[in-house]
Amino acid sequence: MSKRKGTRNEHRSINLLEASGYRCTRSAASLGMWDIIAIGAGDVLLVQVKTSRPPSRAETEALKQFRAPPPCRKLLHIWRDRQRLPEVRNL
Repeated sequence: MSKRKGTRNEHRSINLLEASGYRCTRSAASLGMWDIIAIGAGDVLLVQVKTSRPPSRAETEALKQFRAPPPCRKLLHIWRDRQRLPEVRNL
């Protein structure tokens, strides 16, 4: 998978979240645990974006164990080829 494709899917996720009323920021180099932080009127979303495949078990477990304050929800967006919307999982 190319980095360009992953970046494109991160922007697609941002567009969906912003259309739902969230203000988003992206971790540009994807060196952090979360690719997108989205702030809404009543909650905060921490989003990991994957292209074509879900994360490994170890990565999924690390995401689940990440300590976040109560108004935060942890989501996984999985973009499959030729799909218009991501598969969204709560972590």
